[in-house]
Amino acid sequence: MPSVGAKILGVFLYMIPWSDSLTFGNHLFIKYPFTQIIQLPAIPIMLIESSLPFGNLLLFIAIFIGIVRNSKVSYFLRFNALQSILINIGIIILSFIFEIVFNPFLNSLIIRTFSSTLLISLFLVIVYCVWSCTQGNEPNLPGISQATKMQL
Repeated sequence: MPSVGAKILGVFLYMIPWSDSLTFGNHLFIKYPFTQIIQLPAIPIMLIESSLPFGNLLLFIAIFIGIVRNSKVSYFLRFNALQSILINIGIIILSFIFEIVFNPFLNSLIIRTFSSTLLISLFLVIVYCVWSCTQGNEPNLPGISQATKMQL
């Protein structure tokens, strides 16, 4: 059973992909201002990333070397750190696709709907991962969890 500190750090690790997924909700946050409350857990990560030059890259390297590749750290933390990194890489790829392919159609209803649906889906994935961490379990996400276990 993981310690309370490991559970808290596991929850904190999942705020990294959550902070990057908030860009998909710009239209949702403008149309429904009360939804901006879901941005609050990501504020510490945004502050860390914005206060350091190359904050995203430094945070990634610190987590990857300091937690994932450190055999002295518990398997629970290593698993959650690597899984949050893999989720974040997927979100970054989706962001690039949105910027490159869908940029001319950015204000169309279909793109706004898809973007908002993607944000809500990512929100549910992060909530599931956070809930599993607080229970002391490994979140089981199809595909991502298998890739994580193969790397560890």
